[in-house]
Amino acid sequence: MPRPELPRIHHEITDWYRTHARALPWRTESAGPWAIMVSEFMLQQTPVVRVLPVWEAWMERWPTPAALAAEPVAEAVKAWGRLGYPRRALRLHAAAIVISEEHDGQVPGSPEELLALPGVGTYTAAAIACFAFKVPTVVVDTNIRRVHARLISGKALPEQNQNAAELALATELLPESSSKGDDGTTLANSWNIAVMELGALVCTARSPRCEECPVAAQCAWIAAGRPEPHYKPKGQPWHGTDRQVRGAMMAVLRHSSAPVDRDELLMVPDLTIAASNPRILRSARQGDPAHEAWITLHALPALAEQRERALDSLFSDGLAQQTSLGISLPR
Repeated sequence: MPRPELPRIHHEITDWYRTHARALPWRTESAGPWAIMVSEFMLQQTPVVRVLPVWEAWMERWPTPAALAAEPVAEAVKAWGRLGYPRRALRLHAAAIVISEEHDGQVPGSPEELLALPGVGTYTAAAIACFAFKVPTVVVDTNIRRVHARLISGKALPEQNQNAAELALATELLPESSSKGDDGTTLANSWNIAVMELGALVCTARSPRCEECPVAAQCAWIAAGRPEPHYKPKGQPWHGTDRQVRGAMMAVLRHSSAPVDRDELLMVPDLTIAASNPRILRSARQGDPAHEAWITLHALPALAEQRERALDSLFSDGLAQQTSLGISLPR
């Protein structure tokens, strides 16, 4: 696309954002760097609708990195709930400790310092620096890559894995940061969040609403006749996978008030046995989260080998530990 078109695209997308952006709590003026950092950890591969209640409860309980760092890591894993990929909770807790001990309890503002924190990769460092500290970084997530692919490259979808060419394109498209608003925000900052929101709400993967797009007239994909993707996206399976078994085991550990016996955790699927297990009936009434977690785990059609493999992976990831009393969340 010729350079003269870019200023128009920049302003059309950022103007659209000012009118159509979702009112999310981590985007308010009162949201500090820690609030934004927590949201970025939680939003990785997880939709906003699932993150919102967990983020709100998390920030009420742990409004600062020091507050989280003072708690056992097991509490972070429990509070993470069913967001998925619970290793993020371990890393966020570890990052809170580093921030408390090495940064006087304040989230650092440079991408380089952020990258040194546990669990912070290139995207997360760029996003926190941009959205929390107004640093004009190049932010590239899945939504942004998809908008760039359609608008500029004329492709239905970005590549399956981010590559150097996509990063180069994102860098080329980033507006210059010579002017700043009263709050220190540059056009580059606004552009990142606006393109991300456009991809999340309008330029979606499966059913893009091109009639609502502010730059439809400039879109190379529309101009090319909306060609089909050059590959068939593969959804991530859940039912019958080790991830499903891991999730069920994690639910049991989160809701158990005491360490869990290994044999009970690995019990072969038999709903009748699970429902009549004396320990379960003693520890939780019907309808209690602990009881429901046990029933769900024992009802899974997973053989012993898969259950062993799933449990071993929880040990390897630091999400479970074996004690003399049984298996529990890390302490």
